[in-house]
Amino acid sequence: MRRIEESPRITLHVQCEIIALLGDKYLEAVRWRERDGVETVHPTSNLFLMIGAVPNTDWLNGCVAVDAKGFVKTGHVVDGKTPISPYETSVPGIFAVGDVRANSVKRVASSVGEGSVVVHAIHGWLAGLALDGAAGNT
Repeated sequence: MRRIEESPRITLHVQCEIIALLGDKYLEAVRWRERDGVETVHPTSNLFLMIGAVPNTDWLNGCVAVDAKGFVKTGHVVDGKTPISPYETSVPGIFAVGDVRANSVKRVASSVGEGSVVVHAIHGWLAGLALDGAAGNT
């Protein structure tokens, strides 16, 4: 973040809302609205949008373990049990992937890959439930 803030080629506009991307064939300008309602149009051919780096995990309300910043902890031994997947949370059978996961790469491609990989672990976990149920262990 420091490198971005110090770059003379980058201008940060925080806590504002993009309301229009302008141009015919290519991006020519961006219109945004500040929190105080003031709208600005700025000519540009480049835009990077960062929606945020704060996880929306308050709704979990202690259901699974999270780190100090609110990211979901995954892949850790809990009560002596090794998780079946590096994406398993502190609660067996609950998995987390993507940006919400602690120590994730925070990139779309990585999130998609994690999601596709965890499907196998979910099937394995569900199969284990079926086997336990068949044996009368539920």
